[in-house]
Amino acid sequence: MWEEKELERIKKAKEEWEQDVVSKVLSKFSERREKFETSSGIEIKRLYTPLDLKEFDYNEKLGFPGEYPFTRGIQPTMYRGRFWTMRQYAGFATAEESNKRYKYLLEQGQMGLSVAFDLPTQIGYDSDHPLAEGEVGKVGVAIDSLQDMEILFDGIPLDKVSTSMTINAPAAVLLAMYIAVAEKQGITPDKLDGTIQNDILKEYVARGTYIFPVEPSMRLITDIFEYCSKNVPKWNTISISGYHMREAGATAVQEVAFTFANAIAYVEAALKAGLEIDDFAPRLSFFFSAHNNLFEEVAKFRAARRLWAKIMKERFGAKNPRSMMLRFHTQTAGSTLTAQQPDNNIIRVTIQALAAVLGGTQSLHTNSRDEALALPTEDSVRIALRTQQIIAYESGVADVVDPLGGSYYVEYLTDEIEKKAMEYIEKIDKMGGATAAIESGYMQREIQNSAYNYQKEIESKEKIVVGVNMFQIEEEPPKNLLKVDPKVEELQKQKLKKLRKERDNEKVQKVLNDLKKACKGTDNLMPYILEAVKAYATLGEICGVMREVFGEYKAPSIF
Repeated sequence: MWEEKELERIKKAKEEWEQDVVSKVLSKFSERREKFETSSGIEIKRLYTPLDLKEFDYNEKLGFPGEYPFTRGIQPTMYRGRFWTMRQYAGFATAEESNKRYKYLLEQGQMGLSVAFDLPTQIGYDSDHPLAEGEVGKVGVAIDSLQDMEILFDGIPLDKVSTSMTINAPAAVLLAMYIAVAEKQGITPDKLDGTIQNDILKEYVARGTYIFPVEPSMRLITDIFEYCSKNVPKWNTISISGYHMREAGATAVQEVAFTFANAIAYVEAALKAGLEIDDFAPRLSFFFSAHNNLFEEVAKFRAARRLWAKIMKERFGAKNPRSMMLRFHTQTAGSTLTAQQPDNNIIRVTIQALAAVLGGTQSLHTNSRDEALALPTEDSVRIALRTQQIIAYESGVADVVDPLGGSYYVEYLTDEIEKKAMEYIEKIDKMGGATAAIESGYMQREIQNSAYNYQKEIESKEKIVVGVNMFQIEEEPPKNLLKVDPKVEELQKQKLKKLRKERDNEKVQKVLNDLKKACKGTDNLMPYILEAVKAYATLGEICGVMREVFGEYKAPSIF
C-alpha cells in the first residue's frame, strides 16, 4: 500500500516528533497510565500511522461494501438505502400486557419486534409447574400454549413485521407456535420474516437455560434448518450469540472467537445431517454485544465480518456470496448498566449504539436506563428507541458506508482482533471443536478469568466506572420502577386449567405420542411439534415428552 521510500520518510518524521515534541511534554506531564489496553488486552499505542499497516493490501483486507470479504459492510449502500432494523427487546407479565407494549413501540417507530420470554418458558416449563413458582412473567412474557401466542400477536400482522424471538432450548416449539399463529391470520409460512435465537451451545457456556444434552439439542437445531429451508425460506433459523458470553465476562476477542467456534459446530452438524452449505448458510445470523470502547467495538464488527467470510469460503467451500455474509443483530451491553446514577446509562447506551452503527449492524436493540434496577418503563424504552432514531436521522453517521474505514487505528485493531480470534478458533479446533471445548469447561474458564480480571480492575480503580468507583453522589431510592403483579402467575395457572379442560385431550395425547415416537427415530421433528402446538398441547407437555426421550443436560464441573 505504501512505497518503502515513503514509509522511511514517515518513520523518520515520527522519530523526530517523539524526540522533539512528545519527550518534552512527557518530561513535564506524564500520561495517565504506563500502559493502555483494550478489553481484549490489545496494547494501544500513542499514535497510529502507515507504519502500523506496512503490508496492508486494500483489496485483500477491505474491498468494497457488498463484496467479499465484506469488511466494509454486507450491502453496497448500507444505511444510505435503509436504516438498520430498530428493535426493542420487550416482553413481561402476560401475553396481553406484552401485546400492549409491542403496539406502543410500533406506534413510536420501532421497525421490528424482539420477544423476551420468562424463565419458565425458556426452560420448557408451564406456568403451573412447581419450578415455575415465583418466576412467571418476571423477566419476559409467559407463553404456555398457542393460545398465549395468539394473544401476544393479536392485531399485529405477521407478514408486515420482522420478529426476533430470544429462545433456545424450546426454540422449535415457539417457532411452531409462531407459524401456527400466522396461519390463523391467513399468512403462509413463506411470508414470515424474523429470527429465532436457537443457539444452545452458548447456553452451556454462559447462560444456563438449557434442557437437553448436546446431541439431541443439535438434532433439533438442524431439523429447524432443514424445515425452514423448505417451508419458511425468509426465516433466520439461528442467531448465533456472542452477546451472552460477553455479558458473562468475555472480552471482545473471545466474543468473536467463541461465537464462531460455536457457529462452526452448527455448520458441521448441518453438513453431517446431509444439508448443502449454500442451502442453509444464507439464513444463519449472529448476535453481538456493543460495549463502551467505541473503536474496539467498531473494529470487532469489521473483523468479524471478514473472518466469517473467510471461514465460509475457505473452510466450508461456500459458493453463494450470501453464505459468506455476516448478518448480525446488536444489543447494547446490559452488564455495563449501573444501578447508581441510572441516567448515566443513557450516555453509555448512546456510545454503544453508535459503535454498532459505525460497525455496520443490521439490527439494533438499545437498553433502557433503568434495566439495572427493573424491567424498563414505557418512558425508558421510548428514550432508548429515540437514541437510535437520533443517531439515524440527526447524526449523519448513516450517510456514508464504513466511515471509519481507513483509520490507521481502526484498521490496526481490526487486524489484531481477527488474528487473535483466529488463534482461539485454531486452539478449539485442536481440542476437537466447540462441543469438546465446552464439555471440558475451556470456554467457561476463559470467560470466568476475563470476568475476574475485569472486576479486579474496577476494585483497584484501574478501570473507572462513573458513579460506581468514582464520582459517586448521595442518591434517593429509585421511584416509579416497573413491577410485575404477582397475580400474573395465578392468571396463567387459571388459563392453563381452562385450556386443558376445553381442548380435545384425546387429540393432544395422540400428537404427543406421535412426537415421542419421532423423537426415538430419525424423522425431522418440526412437523410433529407443529401438530402438537396446533392441538394446543402446552409447551411443558411438548418439552416433557422430549425430556423423557432425550434426558437432561448436566453441566460439567469446571473448577
